Amino acid sequence: MRILIIEDNPDILANLFGFLEPRGHTLDCATNGFAGLSFAAEGTYDAIVLDVMLPGLNGVDLCRRLRTEMNNATPVLMLTARDTLEDKVNGFTSGADDYLVKPFSLVELEVRLQALVRRAKGLTETSTLVVGDLHFDCKSFHATRAGRPLSLTKTGFIILGCLMRASPAVVSREELEYAIWGDNRPQSDALRTHIHALRQTLDKSETAPMLQTVSGIGFKLIVNNETL
Repeated sequence: MRILIIEDNPDILANLFGFLEPRGHTLDCATNGFAGLSFAAEGTYDAIVLDVMLPGLNGVDLCRRLRTEMNNATPVLMLTARDTLEDKVNGFTSGADDYLVKPFSLVELEVRLQALVRRAKGLTETSTLVVGDLHFDCKSFHATRAGRPLSLTKTGFIILGCLMRASPAVVSREELEYAIWGDNRPQSDALRTHIHALRQTLDKSETAPMLQTVSGIGFKLIVNNETL
């Protein structure tokens, strides 16, 4: 992902760069609101990480101008030190797509950004996903493999859509959990049960299993036992 970070705290900036750059993301940064608005207007980004309390132009006003004056639809993840309902309402009504309260987990921030980017891309993609002989109509929630209808739960369809959109990449466990449950993820390993059910339905009676576990990371779809 190419990410614009608009944040004036040097420690937070250092942590974000130290965590995200080694994971393959390209980062630009601005340390005040007006500079951030200029970066957003002139560059093309997959997502924006935006602090609320900024010198010059605060994050809420920046986001509002981004949406209303520039018609810029880049996903925005807003950061704030305040956790009141009013703060969250102000952030979302200004056009933010998601919200994290400081201090936050860097892993969670990356997962949320990935989910926002996939969601944004999904809005412009065809409603039918195809991976090998697997077809999924996202509007009608109808999926088939080699012409065989797949009977899945709502959660199963969510997981299938995430894996097909990401293919050939691996989708992390954290990202799947966020796509299913958002901030209310269960304490138990409920994802394991849903993955097992999806695998049973998807690969039942098939000579070439598609759903593969990547140990310690997540899951992916393969075709004919080869990475896509």
